[in-house]
Amino acid sequence: MLSVMTGPTAVKDRALGPDLARGLLLLFIALANIHGFLHPPGVGDIRAMPIPAALPDRIVAFLETTLVDGRSYTMFAALFGYGMVQIARRQTGEWKSTRKLLRRRALWLVLLGLLHAVLLYYGDILTAYGLIALVLVSAIRWSDPRLLVSAAVLALFGSWAFAFLSTPNPPDSAAEMYPWALDHNPLLGMAGRAFAIGISAPVLAVTAAGAVLFGIWAARRGLYEHPEQHRQTLRRMVAIGVPLSFLGGIPLALYTSGLLPATDANVIPVAGLHALTGFAGGPAYAALIALWSLRVRRTPVITAIQATGQRSLTCYLTQSVVWTVLFAPFLLDLGGSMTLWQSVILAAATWAFTVFLADLMRRRGLRGPFEVLLRRLTYRDQTARQ
Repeated sequence: MLSVMTGPTAVKDRALGPDLARGLLLLFIALANIHGFLHPPGVGDIRAMPIPAALPDRIVAFLETTLVDGRSYTMFAALFGYGMVQIARRQTGEWKSTRKLLRRRALWLVLLGLLHAVLLYYGDILTAYGLIALVLVSAIRWSDPRLLVSAAVLALFGSWAFAFLSTPNPPDSAAEMYPWALDHNPLLGMAGRAFAIGISAPVLAVTAAGAVLFGIWAARRGLYEHPEQHRQTLRRMVAIGVPLSFLGGIPLALYTSGLLPATDANVIPVAGLHALTGFAGGPAYAALIALWSLRVRRTPVITAIQATGQRSLTCYLTQSVVWTVLFAPFLLDLGGSMTLWQSVILAAATWAFTVFLADLMRRRGLRGPFEVLLRRLTYRDQTARQ
């Protein structure tokens, strides 16, 4: 049988819900990542978040733990799995050729993620998602029961791994735990990040795999693409997932905000609960945005956020460029002096900057440069639809 591969969906044909979710998700990612660059002297941390003493910082730490940390990456993972199905659905050839296409895309994601980690940001997630796609590409063809059972098992296993990554670090441990963030020699920093990503990417893949499988299940039904057909399911996801996620994050937030003294023995169990409920929260956030897309007016702001979601890879990497300029020890080096509440303002401003850039590209009829690069590498000589 002749195998035919088609390119990505034309912009005018894309559903609003998933693009809005990806665009808003980038704000969550900025909030989740920025505190990892802060290393105030004499302060310990939990999950790279400095344990605060001042009230404004405690409020930020509490809210980020319950609403953002461990929730943004499960939302990202679910949308990634959703996108795998969307790509496969557009292929008109045999499964063998579709699987080859998805694996080629995954390999390029791994390579791009490794370069991203070494050159810019130690907390890269592209490598992990590329690894997941390589290993779980066949999950697209699994039965629904197998998908959901596997997602549940991987969520439990991933939560256990997450918990043991959440042990508190003592004060002034940044030089030991994150040496690449403090090294004034750029080459040594790159070497440190190369070592770190080799360890962190497989672990992150384990913690995110369950959400990716859920995203595959959701994409089969078009939950986020056609919310008008799935209002009841999406409302149940929101009604259960959002409060469960928030309540499940409160115990860990008591430690990350400095309200309770943190030790390994008391943080690890609540970190596991935090991670497990985050698997409900991330997809529920996407469901909430999908429902919102049914009511929202197409204002210039909404159009700009949609454009950001359509260029999410470029905007994600742009954030890392900003972090490098602001926090690299050989550049502005703000990590030792910035507070948590200040970092929230900076994260929001950085996201707004990427929204502006994405909308500027939209108005000029340009796709994101890294989306174009990944498309060309994935589809090779196939003609992509414009």
